Amino acid sequence: MKKPYIALVTLLLFSLYTTSTLFLAEQSLLAFGIRLMSSPDTAQVVIDLYLLACMACIWMYRDSRAKGRSFVSVLPYLLITVIFVSIGPLLYIVINGFAHKPLATTTE
Repeated sequence: MKKPYIALVTLLLFSLYTTSTLFLAEQSLLAFGIRLMSSPDTAQVVIDLYLLACMACIWMYRDSRAKGRSFVSVLPYLLITVIFVSIGPLLYIVINGFAHKPLATTTE
């Protein structure tokens, strides 16, 4: 399996951008979200984004269960997704991609 280098670069760049935006913002993340939901056009974008986040959470949960992991193992990613949306799934892809152990092949 190929390593998720593109997801890693995206995660790092977007996390840096998000962090700098949060530090420079003149309002809290909650206030910003409320302001976005107050207008129908921006509310549509937020709703669309969170629908996609819900689908990503379902995928992460099912993927972790298929790998024999417990719900607790995916819970941090779900919580990060609830707050920062795309950072949670990106982190899940990166950590699971680099932690993936290749199948052992037998040599004769």
